[in-house]
Amino acid sequence: MGCEPPRRLERALGEMYGDAAAADWLAGLTGLTERALTAGDGLTAERVAAPGGRSSLVVLVRRADGTPAALKIAPPAARPDLERAALEHWNGWGAVRTLDASEAGASGAGASRPDASGPGASEPGAEDAAGGLLLERLHHEVSLRSLPEAKALLEAAGTVRRLWVEPPAGHGFETVAERTARQSTGMRAAAEADPELAPLVEAALAARAELVEGASELLLLHGNFRQSKVLSGERAPWLTVGPEPLVGERAYDLARLVRDRAEDLIAASGGPVTARRRVKKLAESLEVDQARLHGWTLFRAVESGTRALVEGRRQMGEVNLEFAGWL
Repeated sequence: MGCEPPRRLERALGEMYGDAAAADWLAGLTGLTERALTAGDGLTAERVAAPGGRSSLVVLVRRADGTPAALKIAPPAARPDLERAALEHWNGWGAVRTLDASEAGASGAGASRPDASGPGASEPGAEDAAGGLLLERLHHEVSLRSLPEAKALLEAAGTVRRLWVEPPAGHGFETVAERTARQSTGMRAAAEADPELAPLVEAALAARAELVEGASELLLLHGNFRQSKVLSGERAPWLTVGPEPLVGERAYDLARLVRDRAEDLIAASGGPVTARRRVKKLAESLEVDQARLHGWTLFRAVESGTRALVEGRRQMGEVNLEFAGWL
């Protein structure tokens, strides 16, 4: 089977790591995939899932007994070891279930977190690890985004609340304070390069400072939870995938969900009112402090917007920054 990466993955890796670094990792992708397949006990590849994600290759496979599964190959910089640790801790509760880890052929499992790293913090070829995750197969083509908005938000809320548990002892996950401090550096640089961004960036950083100072929860979080990360399954109607795990307060995790389908809100006349109503509704339904959810939504929207602009995704950057302006 060929493992030609989807164009979406090639483009996204280039945006995140630079074209040269992305090309280096993609050049070795066939070998990484073959190594992960042969390390498993009787894995048979069927096809590459397309259009796929923005940070990994997903190969649909069959195990020796015919059970369908999915083999996920990610750059070491995406920290598949931390993804595995979170998924194994959730053990299928609200999330996709990992299968026998030895079958994935990854040598990075259990690695400790570098002091200043996190998903996307270094080049994709920085470690010698296949980054293979063998997962139960979900219906990758059916996410919560296929549902009407109200129903999708309801199902998303029910899913994400299952993930908010005590983290495992001795975990290597970074905290919300650590991740957002690292992200703040990029936001400041973006504002220096484009002074028009300065008011929003300053407001977001001020909100972060206040939120970090008053934080009290240290729960395991998904880190990138949104509707497209919740897929239809057989074992359960909806299961989340693709965590970028960290520990901290629930409001931070919920903030990304508030911004879902922002492009639709931008196109609607009542977008600002709908956005603020969404903050209130989600905060009430999940018993999260509304002011803290509002603050983290502002910070995460500005961070995503400035990062998108730096990566050359101008349309996405402008959508996120307009949404942040409403808050």
